[in-house]
This record gives sequence, structure tokens and C-alpha cells, in this order.
Amino acid sequence: MTGLADVTRGRILFGGDYSPEQWPEEVWAEDVRLMKAAGVNSVTMGVFSWSRLEPRPGAREFGWLDRLMDLMDDHGIGVVLATPTSSPPPWLGRLHPETLPRDEDGRIEWWGGRQHFSHASAAYRRYAAAITEDLAARYAGHPALTMWHINNEYCTYDYGDEAAVRFRQWLRRRHGTLDALNSAWGTAFWSQGYGDWEEILPPRHAHYLKNPGQVLDFRRFTSDMLLECYTAERDIVRRHTPHLPVTTNFMPLWSGQDAWRWAREEDVVSVDLYPDPRDPLGAQHGALVQDMTRSQARGPWMLMEQAAGAVNWRGVNHPKRRGLNRLWSFQAVARGADAVCCFQWRQSRQGAEKFHSGMVPHAGEEGRTYQEVKQLGAELALVGTQVTGSHTPSDIAILHDWDSWWAGAHQGRLSTRVDYAQVLTVWHRALWQAHLATDFAHPEHDLGAYKLVVVPQLYALTDAAVDNLLAHVRDGGTLVCGFLTGVADQDDRVRPGGMDERLRELLGIRTLHEWWPLDEDESAGTDAFGGTLWSEEIEAAEGASIEARYQRGELDGLPAVLRRGRAWYLSTLPEPHALRVLLARIAAGAGVRRVVDGLPDGVEAVRRGDLLFVLNHGREPVTVALPGRHHDLLTGSAVENKLTLGRYGVAVLRS
Repeated sequence: MTGLADVTRGRILFGGDYSPEQWPEEVWAEDVRLMKAAGVNSVTMGVFSWSRLEPRPGAREFGWLDRLMDLMDDHGIGVVLATPTSSPPPWLGRLHPETLPRDEDGRIEWWGGRQHFSHASAAYRRYAAAITEDLAARYAGHPALTMWHINNEYCTYDYGDEAAVRFRQWLRRRHGTLDALNSAWGTAFWSQGYGDWEEILPPRHAHYLKNPGQVLDFRRFTSDMLLECYTAERDIVRRHTPHLPVTTNFMPLWSGQDAWRWAREEDVVSVDLYPDPRDPLGAQHGALVQDMTRSQARGPWMLMEQAAGAVNWRGVNHPKRRGLNRLWSFQAVARGADAVCCFQWRQSRQGAEKFHSGMVPHAGEEGRTYQEVKQLGAELALVGTQVTGSHTPSDIAILHDWDSWWAGAHQGRLSTRVDYAQVLTVWHRALWQAHLATDFAHPEHDLGAYKLVVVPQLYALTDAAVDNLLAHVRDGGTLVCGFLTGVADQDDRVRPGGMDERLRELLGIRTLHEWWPLDEDESAGTDAFGGTLWSEEIEAAEGASIEARYQRGELDGLPAVLRRGRAWYLSTLPEPHALRVLLARIAAGAGVRRVVDGLPDGVEAVRRGDLLFVLNHGREPVTVALPGRHHDLLTGSAVENKLTLGRYGVAVLRS
């Protein structure tokens, strides 16, 4: 099996999405000159080129791409060649309207944008396979080709008739019989019992709340259908080029794909990452996505897209301040990226993304953005041979599961203020601000290597996942769970007692009487901290230690934080500082050590292999105590006992 190491060969891949079909050919030579000056060694081509490659059904126009592939090879720039199937040409929708997806109201999503394809459409899959087959056959032996990139940001839902047929087929495979499906979906409620498979539809627009089991299965089905599209094209290119790795790009913390399943089907795991440069916690968002992607890859991964400057899809699109692109790029490398790429190479002059930044901006090579790109390319070359291929696992695992996310997001939940992704982010942020390194893991993964397992919220847990948590504590590990964990099983069936009985015993909960969600203007005070978002009326079991009690109100005197041995339960969400302090205390008790002690706020230290990355996320200079003697690969200078970093400063140290 091939992987990223077969492409990097001791270098960090540096480059971006290149769309030369948008430009006259005389610009191509200028692009190559600027790429070489900036240290670009990899470009992704063909992502949105289907109408150029196949302007009419069955036609093939490869000449322009032949010339580009040769041009890249002549200048030593590798090509990540994309299958263009994320944006079908207009003729496909006109001739085969069944290829166009429908939303839950039955409205067609027309061509004129992108991602306008039905994952269930046989016609779409046939045409996608044909263009992929011819693309792979033509360029399989080309020396510039280094990797395949399938489609782009899979994110399509389809509620149409062809999707309904495939949904029923998927349900037959999952449940086997209608009786089993009716049981899993709880169709005895509201007279929803199904007596024939043909009665079953995707969860289209309904008068009132939809069946949660049906919605949950549809989310699983959609992820699986998109994965089928990916693997079909992957298998075609693998047949032609078994020696080359294949990837597709995830969107960060997106709910539509079960990325644990998807990652197993990829040779290289890659992600697109666009923190808001005005967000004071943008670096933490980046760290979360990077930790998650590295964990899915189980090692080095690829940053497929980031912005060199501004994006174009926020309400107000701010550029990156001087030095921020460099800082966030090195943060990705510190957290396992062996490829740092941008969307896009040259900023478009037309189309929907003409105000999305490029490595070469509208200002040209004299612009600040390109000058910073040149500096970044030179510095990545300095550290590439020292870091690529290395991987440093953490002592802490944060558990994350798409099935649980989907199940907990149903319309009839107790509080729409409880957003799974937000809760996950808050817990990761507390650990990040406490300077504690984290991996992510699926709740059924082997957790034996971790001293501390953290469960911000897993509303639905399989029996196997519960057994895994129990085994982790039984084998000497520490566990801390947040509220609304273990409430339901894999079919979104509420467990007797409102929480899995084995978890209640493990966590020291005798009875869970009531859930008490909090409004925006409410808080849950305790004798140790302020609680937010949620609270619970729970009764401690014998032998459980009450670490914090609610004060005042209906829950006065009841447990807010429980501990039974090495298992902790938080029935509310502590305010940020309190959560950080509490998790740091629990981690210390579990034997987890920080990479560097005594770091100032806003400074991040990450160890990768033999290197220590120190990053200043602030706009003011800082001095960091670093006992011992180190060598900074970026400056070539010695660092002894202390390190001074300027605004958005970066040091890459070897001891």
C-alpha cells in the first residue's frame, strides 16, 4: 500500500490548487517561474475541469492538460491529478436531469454552481467512471503524476426518487427485515409502521417532527453513498497506477461524512482548513482539526487547502495579518502535516471565487501575500528532511463519533442550544489552553495507549463502546465524561434509566432523575464554578465522591461533578477557565505531562518526532523558558534556556 511518504520523500509538499484552464497559455510559463521562486513542489490540477476535458458527451480534449503535465515535469513540480467529478458540465444535467440532486422539499439543485450531482444516480456514476477511466489511462505513466485526488469536498444530499430506491436497498442490507427496521425506528410511535419496503422514503419535508431513527439512518446512508462514489473512482485509478496513493479532501469537522470510515479507504488523509483570521481562537480551531485529521490518518496527513489570505464566503472576509499564514502553516506541520497547500495558486479574475485569495494575489508577485508565500516555501524546505514521516502520539484521547453526533441532533431534543460540535470544541479548547496534547479516537478504538480518555459528549453509544470505556478504567486508565453521554443506543433508543446502567455504575450515578437544560440567561452555580448550557438532577451512588455541588435553585446540594475512582462525570458544562483547571487537574492525576511547563498564554509547544515546535499566537513578543540548549532550524541559531518569539513567531528546535 502506498502513502504520503512515497510522495514526500523527505520533503514537505508545498503548493496548491492550480486552475490553468482559467488563464491564457502565455500565463503558464509565468506561473512556473513564480512557483519555482516560491519553492512550490506540488500542484493539484483538474479539480473543476470536467467541461474542459469533456465539452460534449464522449468528447475528450486532453491536449491542454498534456502540455501542462509536461510543463510541470520539465520544472520538477509534481502533480496531484484530480478527477473532475465534483462539478459536472451543464450538458450532463440537461441530458440527464436525474443526475441532479433534490432537496427535502423536492426542489432540484441545478447546474451553475458546483457539487450538483446525485450520489445515487446511475447516469452520474456512469459518466464519472468514464472520464476517470480515460484520465487514468492517459496519465498513468506520466512522470509528473505523484498522487490522485478524487472529486472534491464530498457534501451532497439527495432526497430524490433514485436516492429513495438506493435508500431502501441500503436499509435492507442494514436491517434485513421490515420487522427489524420497524423496531429500530420505533415506528409504533405516531402510527408509522411500515408494511412494504416501497412505503419507505428519504426523510423529506414533513408536517411535524421527523422520525429520528429514519433521519439517523439517512445520514448514515448518505455518507455511505458518497463513499461508494469515492471508492468507485479510487478503484479505477488504482487499477492503472497501483504505485500511487489516492486521497480526497475532508471539510473540517463536517457532519456529513463519517470520516473514521472514510479514512480507512484512503491512502492519504487530507483536509481543508479555513480558520477565521479575526477569531481570537482561530488557532485552537486549527489545532482541533489538525489533531482530528492526524488521528484519522494515524500519522502524517495532508493539508489540502488553506487560504493564503482572505476567503470569500463569510459575511465579512478579512485578510490574514502579516505572519499569520506562516504561523498556521507551521502549526499544521507541528501537528503532523507533511503537505501544506493552498486554495488557490493564482487568484481568479472571474467566477464565484474571484475574491478568494491566491498564493499569487491580484497584486501579483510584488504583493505581500506572494512575498510571504516565498518565505514560507523556503522555511518549509529547511525542516522537511527533519520532520516528514514522524508521528508523536499523545497521552490523551478525545472520543468523537459521527453516529452519536447525528443521533443527538434530532429535532425533538431537549435543547437546541446544545450543539455537539460546539461542545466538542469547548472541551478541546480547555485542554489546548492547558497545554495538553490530544489525539482523537472512535469510542470503539483500542484505548490502551492513553492515560486519559475524554468524552465531551457521546449521546449514543453502542454496547461495544460502553464495554470499551469500562475496560479502559478497569485496565488503569482515567475517564472523564460530559453530560448527555450514554443516553441512547445505536438506534437512538433511550437506555433504561436515561443512561446506560453500566456507565451509571462506573461514574457513580445511582439515579438520573431529570435533565435540566439551561436558557441563555440561566446558569447553574456550584460551590466550585459556574455551570453553563446544561444541568442534571442526579443522585450519587454509594462510594462516589461529589467533587462539586449545585448551589441554589431546584438542584441545590445535588452533585454537579462526580468521581468514582478513576471515572469522572460532569453533569454541566463548567465555564471555560474552570473546565480548563479541572481537566488539567484530572490529567495530572492520570500521569499526563505537558510538553513544556510554564508556557505563557497564547504560546503553543508541540513535539513531533525529535523536534519541538514553539508557536506564538499573539501579536506581542514573548519570552519562553526552555531549559537546556537547542538549535533553531529556521534561524540556524542556538537557543539556551530561553527563547524570544516575536509577533506570530515560530521556532523549530532540535535539542
